[in-house]
Amino acid sequence: MQKKADISVMGCGWLGLPLADALVRSGHRVNGSTTSEPKLETLRQAGINPFQVNLSDPQLDQQVLEDFLQAEVLVLNIPPKLRADGGESYLQQMTVLRKALLASPVSRVLFVSSTSVYPELNRIVTEEDTSFTDELDPNNTLLKVERMFQDSENWVCTVVRFGGLVGVNRQPGRFLAGKHDLPNGDAPVNMIHLEDCLNILERIIAQEKWGQVYNACADEHPSRRAFYEAAAKALDLESPTFKDMEETHFKLISSQKLKDDLSYVFSYPDPMAFF
Repeated sequence: MQKKADISVMGCGWLGLPLADALVRSGHRVNGSTTSEPKLETLRQAGINPFQVNLSDPQLDQQVLEDFLQAEVLVLNIPPKLRADGGESYLQQMTVLRKALLASPVSRVLFVSSTSVYPELNRIVTEEDTSFTDELDPNNTLLKVERMFQDSENWVCTVVRFGGLVGVNRQPGRFLAGKHDLPNGDAPVNMIHLEDCLNILERIIAQEKWGQVYNACADEHPSRRAFYEAAAKALDLESPTFKDMEETHFKLISSQKLKDDLSYVFSYPDPMAFF
């Protein structure tokens, strides 16, 4: 049996790898998973115990998954990719993981989720507003999966719903550059910088903030028009254009609960300073 680590980070990609690296530097023993065999050496060089785990592989080595889950805390950071098949494959992957988790020593789960669980309510949105998701989008896959991991007597789960992720190698100026007549130009954006994502996840673990649900977005919410025009300009790309005089549909995500509970001050409170 593999020696138990402090923390297992499922999904060492754009967010998970720097998180795992930071946790190692903080003194934790860390298991890290990747679907890519060449990336195993990258994890190893960072002091992370590397595991190749692909939850969608029908030939998944259950022993490798069991060894990876020899930890006290699981950080679950698998991007759902819901558009491909309506989220069915993601739901299947998470079902496989949850079954393995039931037989593991993991007692705390930190689930990296998204503010996409909320419908556009045309107002400020808090953690309680998933009640409207149940009414308006009862088949919301991501919310179903959140609840899969919240509903267990074997562990306690904290969910962090991040806004749009921006930072190293993820430049928002490329997202909409050169596109025209886009909708919702006056809608507020809900963004968060990678540095804040890492700080928040580390603080939740350090402060033992378990059994919670937190929204995590930068304090300021410029319009889509202002944000993406400035982001494109920063990269010398053609600015997108937006439709004028149309009804705006939006949600403005509040992170007040997180800021209060964690005494957290955003490093990047204004998305216009991301670039």
